[in-house]
Amino acid sequence: MIFHQSLVRVRAGRKPDRGNPGLELPDWSPGAVTRITVSGVSIQPNTQNEATDPTRTAVVTGWRVLSEPGTDADVRSDDRIEWDGMTLEVEGEVARWPDPLDGGVHHIEFTMSRATG
Repeated sequence: MIFHQSLVRVRAGRKPDRGNPGLELPDWSPGAVTRITVSGVSIQPNTQNEATDPTRTAVVTGWRVLSEPGTDADVRSDDRIEWDGMTLEVEGEVARWPDPLDGGVHHIEFTMSRATG
């Protein structure tokens, strides 16, 4: 079975934007975020890119996450993911694939990445 891994979804709280009354900004402070464990996923290597210039070498590494069939995990494009000792960014939208039999969600897929350098 390939869906034996888990990750932690981290979602920002909200705080008022002092410069724009009525608007809210993400709040990533430790007391404001919420975390949930998402199980039944497969995390696979996806990409690695390296860019160098005279001052640094930047590396972007990515992984593809697929959920077990029948799973609609609560993950959004503005979330962060904690996995394997790293904090990663969700890249792009989370794809929710329809179930051809009942029209619900069959599974989700998304990519996550980490930039260093």
